[in-house]
Amino acid sequence: MQGRLRDQLQAFVACVISSATVFTWAAAAPDLAWEPVESLNADLPVGVRVYAGVDPKLPLRAWYVSVVGGEDSGRVEVLVSDDPTDRRETVSSFAADTGACVVINGGYFTMERTPARHAGLLVIDGVIEAPATRSAVRDDVRYPTARAALGLTSAGFDIAWATSREGNLQAWSAPPPHRQGSPAELDPATSTPWNVQDALGGGPALVSNGRIKVTTNEEVFFGTAIPYTHPRTAAGVAADGTLLLLLVDGRQKESRGVRLEELAAIMVELGAEEALNLDGGGSSSLVVHGQLLNNPAGRRKEREVMTALGVFCD
Repeated sequence: MQGRLRDQLQAFVACVISSATVFTWAAAAPDLAWEPVESLNADLPVGVRVYAGVDPKLPLRAWYVSVVGGEDSGRVEVLVSDDPTDRRETVSSFAADTGACVVINGGYFTMERTPARHAGLLVIDGVIEAPATRSAVRDDVRYPTARAALGLTSAGFDIAWATSREGNLQAWSAPPPHRQGSPAELDPATSTPWNVQDALGGGPALVSNGRIKVTTNEEVFFGTAIPYTHPRTAAGVAADGTLLLLLVDGRQKESRGVRLEELAAIMVELGAEEALNLDGGGSSSLVVHGQLLNNPAGRRKEREVMTALGVFCD
């Protein structure tokens, strides 16, 4: 009985959070005082900068990396574990194996499977390694899905609601307007071909056209723990094309973590025009020059993950 009541309470809280207005959460945005981490930036290209932020009142600790396009910056790639046993490794291992100067954890994956399987879209060098999540079932109701993904193109970075069908990628101007218990349809008229070299699915989207737009319901993340307060990893793209990689620590005395709406507010503060949530919780890890900057889920130990985003400072 207690377990059932707890589950009902959690579902109620998730509903309240996902239904909250933009104004409510924007007013409660974390007050992070950002400072450049000069000890790390000294050895990075001028187009790659690391910043640390602290809000002692919440409390909260966070870091972000900005990657500006151009020859004085870094090359960004989606990385996939090559571990032959479980296809999982730590972010520090990704950095050591590839030589990337910055590595942050990537998309969702199935932790209970060996080897791991990516949960959502994964594209490497134009090849779809894992398809986009086609649909999700909640309380025996099926919802067609178009979930947020980060795409790497020859022109830069793009965030879109993406689907994959028969080897083709489509980007949607908006996800289906699902509500709990009320599925909607994908409108083909709102999609266009999505030409990307690499892509990494996650979700939900956090920011669209420079404004907070957390599409928890539309991407069918309701009924999961994702909307709650957690350590977080997010990616965003600014108006000038700069890539923003954000990590917020959580589940520890020094940093409680954030809700999705708070995460979105931080990304808007950093100048993101578009942004999405990536895998978080114990997976959230950021490594720069081989140094782990955060304390993953307060355990001082990295979780092995399947994918990551790597910045190469050749």
